[in-house]
Amino acid sequence: MIGAVSIAVCLVLGLVACGSGESKEQKALNQVCDARADIQKQINELSSLTATTATLDGIKGNVSAISSDLTKIKDAQPQLNEQRKKEVQSATQAFEADVSSTINGLTSTTSLGSARSQIQTSAQKLAQSFKQTLAPINCD
Repeated sequence: MIGAVSIAVCLVLGLVACGSGESKEQKALNQVCDARADIQKQINELSSLTATTATLDGIKGNVSAISSDLTKIKDAQPQLNEQRKKEVQSATQAFEADVSSTINGLTSTTSLGSARSQIQTSAQKLAQSFKQTLAPINCD
């Protein structure tokens, strides 16, 4: 009985130690894809803001989340195979440049009134950039 329990415990620990069976590369790709999905969510939230729903803190929160997601993507890149690494790196750099140029005006503005007038244009630019850069990354 004790032998059977010991074997069962060892098997369970062995399975836990092995993780979910995913390779480092697959885990990295999952991290990239999860971050990409969250970036899309943040852009959708920015796009849906109106003069009555927009808050400066909310906008800054969306921008902060996008920045954090880009960091997650960059952190995962070294674990990707060379071809995918180049694809993700290129897409991330292009999107990051667009984010910088588009968002600077939103985060540096001191009044909500100024930000409101820029939200829709900025969100559209980010959505277009996302569509051209990060969206084509295959997450299947």
